[in-house]
This record gives sequence, structure tokens and C-alpha cells, in this order.
Amino acid sequence: MNKITRRQALGTTAGALTVLGIAGATAHAAATDSRAATTPAGTVDEVYMGRRIQIAPAAGGGHHGGHHGGAGLPTVRIDGRELHVMQNADGTWISVVNHYETYSDPASLARAAVRELQGSQLAPMQMGGM
Repeated sequence: MNKITRRQALGTTAGALTVLGIAGATAHAAATDSRAATTPAGTVDEVYMGRRIQIAPAAGGGHHGGHHGGAGLPTVRIDGRELHVMQNADGTWISVVNHYETYSDPASLARAAVRELQGSQLAPMQMGGM
């Protein structure tokens, strides 16, 4: 008898919610003042609330030199300035703009950061080793 563990069930649920979140974020973007450009798969280039959001899939070497388990993280930019993002173990996303609220995908996270910034520019993050 195959018994599904709680971890397997949560992993499957998180994966399904991520897919639904991406579909929902796409529908939300189309319904707002967001103007998305046609881009290669996995990328975003749109204007949301007057700010340009660009998301590029992770390159082979990993994001930010690999700290925070960075391999596989996308590069998220708002008006050309990088927004440092992290993915939680449950598949949700957080950023330096708000570590306490999670988002289902990087595009939703970037839009929330634009709202939170209220017109301010992102300041460069200094990532130093110890």
C-alpha cells in the first residue's frame, strides 16, 4: 500500500498553487495598467504603475554568486535596478522590500514591490562576505 507523506502532499500542493499563481498573475497583469511585451519563455518585460519590471530566468552560474541557495533564481529589475529576491522552501517568494509577505511568483513579487516603493527608487544592495 502506497501511503503519501505529508511532505509529498504539501510539495504537490505548492507546485499546483505556483502554476495557478502564475496564471492568476498573468490575468491580473492583463487587467491592470500593465503593458507586457512579447518575450522569450520565462521572461517578463512590462510596465506596471508606470514602472518597468524586467524578469530574466536564472543563468547557469546562479544568482548573486550562489548565496542564499541562489542557483536557479531569476534576475528581477525595477526601472533597471535589481530587486534582490529569495525563494522560500515552500516555493513562495520574498524580497528585500518586504521579507514578511510572500508571493506565488517573481512577477507578483515585483508588482508588490512597485506598490510598496510608492515611486521611490531601489537602492543598490551591498552583498559582502564575512
